[in-house]
Amino acid sequence: MRKVDTAVIGGGMAGFLAAVELSKANKSVVLLEKSGQFGGRAMTVNKKGALFNLGGHALYRGGEAYAMLQEFGVKLDGGVPLAAGSAIWRDSLVPLPGDPLTLLTSKLLSLPEKFAFGRFMIRLGRLNAAAMPAVSLRVWAESEIRLPMVRHLFYALCRTATYSRDIDYQLTGPVIQQIQRSLKSSVLYIDGGWQSIIHALRGLAEAGGVTVLNHQHVREIEYDNRVRKLRMECGDTLEVDKVISTLSPAETIKLLRGDAEHTALHRWAAQARPITAACLDLCLRKLPVAGRHFAIGIDQPVFFTNHSRAAKLSGDGSVVVHLIKYNGPGRSDSALDRALLEDTMSQLHPGWQKEVVAEQYLPHITVAGDHMHTGRTDLRPGPAVPEIGGLYAAGDWASHGEMLVDAAAASARRAVQQLLREESHEQEPEYSYR
Repeated sequence: MRKVDTAVIGGGMAGFLAAVELSKANKSVVLLEKSGQFGGRAMTVNKKGALFNLGGHALYRGGEAYAMLQEFGVKLDGGVPLAAGSAIWRDSLVPLPGDPLTLLTSKLLSLPEKFAFGRFMIRLGRLNAAAMPAVSLRVWAESEIRLPMVRHLFYALCRTATYSRDIDYQLTGPVIQQIQRSLKSSVLYIDGGWQSIIHALRGLAEAGGVTVLNHQHVREIEYDNRVRKLRMECGDTLEVDKVISTLSPAETIKLLRGDAEHTALHRWAAQARPITAACLDLCLRKLPVAGRHFAIGIDQPVFFTNHSRAAKLSGDGSVVVHLIKYNGPGRSDSALDRALLEDTMSQLHPGWQKEVVAEQYLPHITVAGDHMHTGRTDLRPGPAVPEIGGLYAAGDWASHGEMLVDAAAASARRAVQQLLREESHEQEPEYSYR
């Protein structure tokens, strides 16, 4: 290929969703992925027959990503995990107060705390997230929730829904919106892991005429006042006047090779606060404690779930479970994080080490490149890079309030819609009047 309407850089979820959307608008599109495997963080790894996703994943059935996949006709085989489980508090396991009965009988809360928590959860569901004040989650929670134990439970819900514990910077409105979504819309665990979604999207893209290429490393986006061509690492060039980059702002800046400091990309990169986590995935011959499928840490930022309870992730009936430790700002100690996750597993399933078939430890995986936070001057980055015509940005970092994969999906659609609007404007005929 030497010339194409639009190039999409990055073969992850945002890249494929953008490519499929463009193909439906009858555009000539090439999708370029530098690695040998498509998927990005939506890749799935096969270890001894066990299918491990890369870190924590949540596909909410009420979210933007699920809606786009349904619209495109992607079949999503899998199941919904049960929410009933345990809370971990002061090294003890207690029933999670997730419904009126367990709330009333819970030993986690005193009687006044039970009434306060119940009232708060009712109120939480009725809040107008869009009208929340532009303050950090901690500022809002400390002023609105009087009892410390109720705040502990609220912060645990926030961690589970957003995969973050950056409460001094997270904007309250998007977090509340995400919790409301998690309470109203169930999470879907995917048979075969998230790679099966990428496989389906690739099929749709190719059927729509998209040229899908891996091992294609873009070295430079050549531009003046607008995009002109792509230079590849192999020496080839591709004439293109529109590019959707699904890389991070910092990675896209490296491709510009010019005075990128004057662009919005530089500002977006400087202000990004990535969401990271330490994740331990295990394939076990069986669960040591039958029926213990789900647990949330209250005084520790941990979470445990049995993925095989709802999805097929092995061929021989072995059990795939996932543990995550939500990281705060800064770098965590990977050895200490692993010890915490293993201790959590031992608390839930004593003797689990004897049942291990395969494992995967990701000590510092990026769950999302950014989120809406108080340090952003551009609360809604993208989709256009205003200083460079024809350059658009998408990815889970380009949130306008959505989170995680929903931010990736929504930003991909925003980028395509902006591209089509600007193209339509460029093609409008010019009239002269006498």
